[in-house]
Amino acid sequence: MLTYKIDVLKELAQRGYTANRMRKEKILSESTMQNLRNRGDINTKTLNTLCIILRCQPSDIIEVIPTDDEKIKYF
Repeated sequence: MLTYKIDVLKELAQRGYTANRMRKEKILSESTMQNLRNRGDINTKTLNTLCIILRCQPSDIIEVIPTDDEKIKYF
């Protein structure tokens, strides 16, 4: 299962990208921001945008932690 290593919205806000700014400038949609708030799924385009804004790599934002079911199924 992919999980977030950081609080993405907090990191964005520290760089001046508040929720209001992102809505106004149409950087991220409201549904994408809701997914980030709920630590839900995002697409690769969004991940790319986040990496550019935060000047990082995808592995700085997300990591793979297999669930017990995934371990049984895939290992």
